[in-house]
Amino acid sequence: MDNVGSNNPTPKPNAPILLESEAGQPIRLEPAPAVSSPNVSRAPLNLGSGAGAAAPSAPPAAPRAPVLRPAPPRPAAVAGGDRITACKTFFTKLHPGALHFLEEQITGWLKDNPGIVIKRTDVVTGEITEKKAEPSLIIVVWY
Repeated sequence: MDNVGSNNPTPKPNAPILLESEAGQPIRLEPAPAVSSPNVSRAPLNLGSGAGAAAPSAPPAAPRAPVLRPAPPRPAAVAGGDRITACKTFFTKLHPGALHFLEEQITGWLKDNPGIVIKRTDVVTGEITEKKAEPSLIIVVWY
């Protein structure tokens, strides 16, 4: 709390304490002591981007390993030698009415396309975000 009527303000804890002979003179900064470290090199670094100059003690560069890229996906082969040519994705929310509607949707699609031979199906559950994220069933039919 401040003492309003006090003529002697309390000194700040980190303020320097001046001697009477130094009052009114500027504060002199003392130079930092010179510290020499024998383990630190002051020589400039050669990062290899100079004009043809290489570091004299640099080991030869190892050959770079080839960059491995995954093979492009190919349609899966099936027993009859036919390949998968396309896919159809169906999805619905996970509740009984929606699952019944999904069954009707897949059955109707198969009736409308009698020449389709199903080669593979994948079923995944996950969240589909519309207005809000809800658990859903996702069926992919490969034909």
